[in-house]
Formats: sequence, C-alpha cells, structure tokens
Amino acid sequence: MSEATKHPAERANTHELIRGRVTLGEFEITVLTDGYFLLDGGVMFGVVPRPMWMKRVTPDVDNHILMGSNTLVVRDGKRTVVIDTGLGNKLDARKRAIYGAQQMLPSSFAAAGISMNEVDVVINSHLHFDHCGWNTIAGEDGTIAPAFPNARYYAPRGEAEHGRLQLERDRSIYLGANYEPLIAGGQMTLLDGMETIAPGISVEPYPGHTEHMMSVCIDSGGQRGCFISDLIPTTDHLDLSWGMALDLDPLTVIEQRKRFYARAIPEQWLVFFPHDHHTPFCRVELDERGKPKMRKLEAETGI
Repeated sequence: MSEATKHPAERANTHELIRGRVTLGEFEITVLTDGYFLLDGGVMFGVVPRPMWMKRVTPDVDNHILMGSNTLVVRDGKRTVVIDTGLGNKLDARKRAIYGAQQMLPSSFAAAGISMNEVDVVINSHLHFDHCGWNTIAGEDGTIAPAFPNARYYAPRGEAEHGRLQLERDRSIYLGANYEPLIAGGQMTLLDGMETIAPGISVEPYPGHTEHMMSVCIDSGGQRGCFISDLIPTTDHLDLSWGMALDLDPLTVIEQRKRFYARAIPEQWLVFFPHDHHTPFCRVELDERGKPKMRKLEAETGI
C-alpha cells in the first residue's frame, strides 16, 4: 500500500500477520489476523458523538476506521482450537471493496507455522460473516469446502436459525455458505447454552449484540482468558454505554457488560477482543472514576 492510500490509523506493525502471543497456564494462545478491514466510525460507535469517539480512533476522509479481524489459536500440545475465523474469501467484489477485505488468514497460519489441517476444533462466537468467513473456502469453480477439514465446528444454534430468517435488519451480515454446508455435512455442532467443548475450553452466552452470541473461555492453572467477541469489540468500547449501531439490543449489551466486568475485573481475566487490531488482548481494571480501562501486558506477551 502506498503512502497516498495508507489509512491514518496504520502503525509500523499494522501488517504483521501474528498480532500477539501469550501463555495462560498450559495453553499457548496465538492471535492471527485476516487482515484489517474498514467500517464506518458511526456504525462502530452508535449513539456516541463523533467528536468523542475521534479522541480514541482516527478515521480516514470517508469516516472509515481501521478494524482488526482476530482469530485465536489455542494449543496445549494435545489439541489445536481455533476461535472465530475472520471474513474469509466468499464476499462478492462489491463487499470486498466496501470493507477492504484482505483475505489473509491462511497466510497468518503459515506465518505461525500452524497447518489448518491440524486444527481439531473451531468455535464461532456467532455467525456474522466477519467471525466465520474462513470456516469454509470457496474454490475457483465456486465449490465450498471446509477450511479446517479435520476439525469439529461449534456455533450457537440460535445464530443459525436467525441467519436463516434473512431479516431486513441484518440479513446482509449472515452468509449461509460460511456454515450451512458444515451443518448439512454433520461437521458443525449447534450449541444451546453453556457447554464445555474441550478440557479448559468452554462457551457462555452473552446476548445483546445478537440474541445468541457466545463468549469462549479458556481456563488453565487457575487463570482464565475470555474471548468476549462483539460484546466488547475493541478496547475503545470498554465503557458500558459505548456500543455499536449493529447491536440488536443496546440495553442488554450494557447489562451483559456489567455481568462480565463483575467477574473479569476482580478475577483478573485476560480479555481477548475480536476487532482490536493493535491491542488484541489485555486485562481490565477500573480507573479513578470507577470506569473500565485496559491494562496492557507487554511483560506477558513475549512480543
């Protein structure tokens, strides 16, 4: 990308494929990227006035802000678990141009030395296209195949059912090719609530952004990490009321954030964010006014 077309929010490490690494108990967690993409700042911050959110993020001339597309790879030497799979390669040319989709997740796996064939489990927090895009791969002839052929996939049942409704409010966000072939082929298991997926890996519903969205929790050695998904998409959304225009139920988002912080802050959970390209994880603490803020982990990441 030339300097003329460079997004104003880019940094020196913006194009690194491995966004972070951290150890939690017996688990090694690697954050990979499908490349950044662009969304309207007003969409990402909803009712928050532009002069306020611009103090935290820098838009380009078209009001687009730089969004991460983070995939977690969790390994303990026994299995490899993937959490969310980016935008994928099935968007049409118009949507690719709108979002600036970069389709980089396979390259990120290669950069990390991880084969997509060795993945045992794939978990989708919800089924918006930017969280499950690389569940499947579209071939040049239009055929759809699993991107992780040896994996068992998991997603919320309510998400699949909602996506099939194709409601005017959000039908463009659900792309059946990302999950319907896996359901039909018996490779995807649909979940109804709190469940343990593998030793140390569990899911818990956190509705609001969608009715059935789940967090993914990672527990080992008395420590907990939580991929909170779009309940808190970036570290710029830690405030209780800083939600997105895309949230189906903004009031529930606030209540669910309160529920999350009630445990995550005193128990010092490691919090993973789906769309923060530069700070994909941190711990959360309260500032002097009692508001949530991030605490970076340079000493823990090894990067």
